[in-house]
Amino acid sequence: MSTSHKFRLGLVINPYAGIGGALALKGSDGADIRQKAMAAGAEQLAMHKTKRALEQLASLYDCFEVYTASGDMGESVATELGITTHIVYRPADKQTEGDDTQALIRALGPYTVDLLLFAGGDGTARNVFKEVGNTLPVLGIPAGCKIHSGVFAITPSAAGKVLQKVISRELVSLFDAEVKDIDEERFRKGEVRARYYGEMQVPAELNYIQAVKMGGKESDELVLQDIAAHVIEMMEDEPHRIFVMGSGSTVDYIMHAAGLDNTLLGVDIVQNMKIIASDVTASTLLALTQNRDCSLIITLIGGQGHIFGRGNQQLSPEFIRRLGKNNIHVVATKTKLNQLGQKGMIADTTDLALDQALSGPMPVITGYKDKVLYFVRSE
Repeated sequence: MSTSHKFRLGLVINPYAGIGGALALKGSDGADIRQKAMAAGAEQLAMHKTKRALEQLASLYDCFEVYTASGDMGESVATELGITTHIVYRPADKQTEGDDTQALIRALGPYTVDLLLFAGGDGTARNVFKEVGNTLPVLGIPAGCKIHSGVFAITPSAAGKVLQKVISRELVSLFDAEVKDIDEERFRKGEVRARYYGEMQVPAELNYIQAVKMGGKESDELVLQDIAAHVIEMMEDEPHRIFVMGSGSTVDYIMHAAGLDNTLLGVDIVQNMKIIASDVTASTLLALTQNRDCSLIITLIGGQGHIFGRGNQQLSPEFIRRLGKNNIHVVATKTKLNQLGQKGMIADTTDLALDQALSGPMPVITGYKDKVLYFVRSE
């Protein structure tokens, strides 16, 4: 597979995940539990399970790079497999803790990884959630005693197969999955108390939601209704936030579904479900969004998959940089994305460095609570 964007995979391994399971210790949380398990001869399996996942990507090792911590938190497995590896964090002690997981994720920040792969159990998922929230796609390799969270693949190999699709630029669905954990002290007393902590974005094999299908194919009208419902809910949930509505027929549909007039070939600004400016220029857009919470709703313009540079030049490089990739929401049907195949979407902002920064996987809203992960390619 040739692509100018080399996928950046963040890798976090909890080397002690699941270590208490074989010894019936009902979990691995706490330094005393890990020490007890190690003293009793427990085997560390998280690295082995991570290797099983990454071996599914053997044909793609030249298409991605790993960003991780030294030693058993990621380096040892990645380098053993011959994957290009960058060390961004070194734990102070051999026996790592949850604080090391969080410190590693913070250290990954400047490298803008495309997806975070982690091996552990529910405790590790909680550590990841504390740092990532819902801002970055993640995928869990099940390696702990407790696997109640929905962010884990069914098996390590299954995690590798999903990741293979992502790196190969195939369409995958993107779900919000629950992070849950149980109280180990209560669990050891025979009492199960699960607690919900939040949700993270998780890729999975592509699914078409039954509600928007007719005869096995997407119905454009039903899909557009679902996309509009998702975006309108976003706008209603954050009345203080400014929503910049880009050009194109899909955005036009959303605006009319919201009962708002729309400039089909222009850019409008909405706040609290009201239009505050129509058909704005680049300079007006910069002025009205200065120091404001802001999101951009855009769709593919033209037949080549452009999200910037075709019919929306009002979205200047300065505005896009200030906005940030996480606040760009692309809307499109899965049918339209499938027609593009592996060509990817195009950012042609006139700023080559910005185009490169926007490249890589980006969530695309394809229905109500339904997203896929698709690539922006850099030229």
